[in-house]
Amino acid sequence: MAGTHKHPQKKKFKVKLNLSWKNIVLYGFLLFFSLFLFMGLSSPFDDKKTISLSQTIQEVKNDQVKEIQVRDTKLTVLKKDGSIVHSFKESGSDVYQLFKDAGVSLDKTNVAIKDESGMNSWISILSAVLPIVLMIAFFYFLFRQARGAQESIFSFGQSKAKLFNKDLPRTTFADVAGVDEAKRELTEIVDFLKHPQKYKAMGARTPKGVLMVGPSGTGKTLLARATAGEADVAFFSMAGSEFMEMLVGVGASRVRDLFTTAKKAQPAIIFIDEVDAIGRQRGVGLMGGHDEREQTLNQILVEMDGFAPTEQLVVMAATNRPDVLDPALVRPGRFDRRVVLDLPDIEGRKSILKIHAKGKPFSAHVDWDRVAKRTVGFSGADLENMLNEAAILAAREDKKSIDMKDLEEAATKVKLGPEKRRLQSEDDRKMTAYHEAGHALVSWHMPHMDKVHRISIIGRGMSLGHTMMEPAERIHETKTHLLEQIAVMLGGRAAEQLKFKEMTSGASDDIAKATQVARAMVTELGMSTLLGPINLDNDGGHPFYEQKQLSPEMAAKIDAEVKKIIDEGYAEAQKILLKLTKKLDLLALELLKRETIESDDFVRIIGPKKFLSKTDSSSQDKTLVKKS
Repeated sequence: MAGTHKHPQKKKFKVKLNLSWKNIVLYGFLLFFSLFLFMGLSSPFDDKKTISLSQTIQEVKNDQVKEIQVRDTKLTVLKKDGSIVHSFKESGSDVYQLFKDAGVSLDKTNVAIKDESGMNSWISILSAVLPIVLMIAFFYFLFRQARGAQESIFSFGQSKAKLFNKDLPRTTFADVAGVDEAKRELTEIVDFLKHPQKYKAMGARTPKGVLMVGPSGTGKTLLARATAGEADVAFFSMAGSEFMEMLVGVGASRVRDLFTTAKKAQPAIIFIDEVDAIGRQRGVGLMGGHDEREQTLNQILVEMDGFAPTEQLVVMAATNRPDVLDPALVRPGRFDRRVVLDLPDIEGRKSILKIHAKGKPFSAHVDWDRVAKRTVGFSGADLENMLNEAAILAAREDKKSIDMKDLEEAATKVKLGPEKRRLQSEDDRKMTAYHEAGHALVSWHMPHMDKVHRISIIGRGMSLGHTMMEPAERIHETKTHLLEQIAVMLGGRAAEQLKFKEMTSGASDDIAKATQVARAMVTELGMSTLLGPINLDNDGGHPFYEQKQLSPEMAAKIDAEVKKIIDEGYAEAQKILLKLTKKLDLLALELLKRETIESDDFVRIIGPKKFLSKTDSSSQDKTLVKKS
């Protein structure tokens, strides 16, 4: 039985031409230019190869010519020695008659007459018609462009909101984690959009607006899409800055167009992201009371007030600056609900990690509880980015699965930035090692500070090294903990001063953060015994025209209190490191050898975290009272 052999099919390549008017004009000009270039190339270049007609007749008479090619008025003379020259005759004259009148016979010379009158006619026609066609096409193209620009002027007022189709894969509450309280708040909105008659029967009015407030990355936009997905309604999304335009009145026009479109598609949800871009408090400003932003805000207020009770339309907005919003925007009857989204707690982080871990191969040895404890202060966006970075690291090393090492490196990268192994002298490395060891030992000695997680002298971001803690879940910050934080921040500078009798620029960021904490304690948190529980923040979230005015005497007292807290924190760090000099040298030496020390190794080198005895605790309490 004969076998069959299949010949491979040849691939067919299709060339798609973009035949827009712009390209047609461009191609026409290229064709016109190529035509004249061809005509120029076909003409003789070298005048030295052109001879007169009388000389040509003489050479034919002397039997030096093999062939004469006649093209209209041009004669191409091929000599018997292989050379070629050109000559010309008058238009309309006969080459045979010319040689006959000169008494020269053409019996020994071949004469080839080539008729190019047709080609010349086409060239003449193209030369006359093509410029006219191209000119007409050019002006037609300009006319279309001008008409398009005119139409775009009138389209400025149209809404640029993005409509998410209900037929596409939907985002639901199952895709959102770590914000259970917010989801419960929004369940009523979903139920209203699904079953409006149930609420109308009880006389309940339509919830008009939901304002979602929370730090960046906590899932405000995702939760809005999930609400629309759960309710299975149209979802219009638009950023606050998209309402603004150079022309006055455009923002208000876009608001009207957005609400008109959404009403036609109801039940629907309108989502305005970063609403503070247009919803800032109105008042005396540089542009007066009739600038574009205020007109846009006024239109939003009118549209939200103009809802009929039967309309199934809910406005959702997100911001991380609720303090700057206009009171008329957040009053009941406009944004009826305020949903607050906080950074997720440990259970929330576990749920978020579980969602974003789908589709990624993780090792069986990954301890998700440890990962959740490790990522205190991470938002949902941070956690997603961390898992993505871990997957990239594992793929870069050709691993089959993602392990704890990848997750640890990804978490550090998200928080501090990628590793930067700078070229450093031995003195710089030693200075950095003692600096980080100072932070770690002061934290280890303080009774209320978190456990040391990692110490490293490998640069990340703008820093030459870092000391990381395992932060505990805290709702309240105590004065004691804040004072210990300041001492830990200044531990690096204290170690430099103790070991090298020198100060470096490496402590600049620590000093800035310590000063910020101390000033907040005095001006915002009321933790100063001298000044008492009073808010002395000069900004306080007020506009520039309503800033609080502090007297010079009060400002001087604030500065004195801040300096006192900083000085006492630095003195406490020096006292601790002076007591632990041997451990400081040992830890710095290990850092120079290993560059990075994890928590387990830190405990083996220094010992378990030291808590002060009752005697020490009482003295510490006295110290804190004295500091206040």
